[in-house]
Amino acid sequence: MECWVKSWEGYWMSTNLFNPSDKRSYPSRWPLYRGKQLFRVIDERSEDGTEELLSVSHITGITPRSQKNVTMFQAESLVGYKLCQIGDIVANTMWTWQGAIGVSDYTGVVSPAYNVYRQNGDIFNPRFLDMLLRERGLIDVYHSLSTGIRPSRLRLYPDVFLTIRFPVPARDEQNHIVHYLDWKASDINRLIAIKRQQILSLNVLKSDIVKKLVFHGLNDSCPKMGTNFEWIGDIPRHWQMKPLKRMFKIISGATPQSGNPAYWDGDIVWITPADYKTQDKYILGGARSITEAGYSTCSTSMIPRGSIIFSKRAPVGTVAINHVDLCTNQGCLSCIPNSDVSVEYYYYLMSIFTDIFEMHASGTTFKEISATTFGNMKLPFPPLEEQEIIASTIDSRCATIDSAINGKNEQIIMLEELKNHIISDVVTGKIDVRGIEIPDYEYVADETDTDSNEDANIEETDEQEE
Repeated sequence: MECWVKSWEGYWMSTNLFNPSDKRSYPSRWPLYRGKQLFRVIDERSEDGTEELLSVSHITGITPRSQKNVTMFQAESLVGYKLCQIGDIVANTMWTWQGAIGVSDYTGVVSPAYNVYRQNGDIFNPRFLDMLLRERGLIDVYHSLSTGIRPSRLRLYPDVFLTIRFPVPARDEQNHIVHYLDWKASDINRLIAIKRQQILSLNVLKSDIVKKLVFHGLNDSCPKMGTNFEWIGDIPRHWQMKPLKRMFKIISGATPQSGNPAYWDGDIVWITPADYKTQDKYILGGARSITEAGYSTCSTSMIPRGSIIFSKRAPVGTVAINHVDLCTNQGCLSCIPNSDVSVEYYYYLMSIFTDIFEMHASGTTFKEISATTFGNMKLPFPPLEEQEIIASTIDSRCATIDSAINGKNEQIIMLEELKNHIISDVVTGKIDVRGIEIPDYEYVADETDTDSNEDANIEETDEQEE
């Protein structure tokens, strides 16, 4: 049963009178249909596993897995994975409630745990449908209809998804909406690209400052000696070169059995490489936590606060300092410092050493640096007092740069929010764009980070659940 709601813009049609959690409303000219009238479930399987593996996320939509760094849990064979065609809807069953759903621009395969739907005819412009499916109001509906034994394991099953009502504007209006949003999004994407280029330039400036200080110290005139490492160059003569294993106790992590609820959502902080970024100096927690039972069943270890957490894969070389006691998965190496080591100094040193760590990584499916190789790598070792002074100097000299980077990141967030708000208002009909003439413009694509941390956490979890 449909309900009519009067607003200042005229008469609007509410989606469901009997579902209080469904707050959506659309223009009365847009008819509503249940999902089962518009879509059907597709369960076609790969016979040889040669198709492109696709990833489904709430940030980037549907993209080839080869474009992401989330590969550590990829199955050995894709035989039996679900086939997906261009124009198909793919929903990450466990994370649809976060918006991990979209329309595919690719032919390939997706996880058997995902759901694939196909239009019953040429009803929607695929671009319009993709934006509609990922609109905030619909995501809230997915959340309200998802079920599970715990919040982190909510699932939206096909029989429920197909009960949801969807608006179907006239095809000409859909096309115009897509064209309009491409125009508006291009303007915003152009501004975002400028901000990102500015951040890149600031990071280069910061990196140059850090390199000079961590490799050469504060006194340019002090005697130097060669290191036999081109990427380090000459260092002060009173310094040493030491392997990391002589400066830190290096510990690997592990993951409790993912399918056992008794092991998860406990009080023990547990992180993966996806939980921190290169520009984030400190880490307090991750997307998930584990219980005492989960901790006791795997080989992960508690890492005391004030250690360096290093990502050995996906990607190699990301570092952070833990501000709380925690444990990690197998994608991390934890570096517990000796008494003559400044964690702050080596955080900075490792943060600019990413390319070198990558060079020492190996693997065909994905690059990984082993604990042994990592521990044997030699780095400069100044006296402790000098390490601390260098770290403090970097903090001081880079404070303004860090502030500028943070400011531009905040501006990017605001611009992304503005873009999403415009898309939501237009794709739901709150803004009527039918009479707006669209000028000639240069299309600027969205440069959303395909290696998003949040995406990576979701992808890792899904692979373990299969």
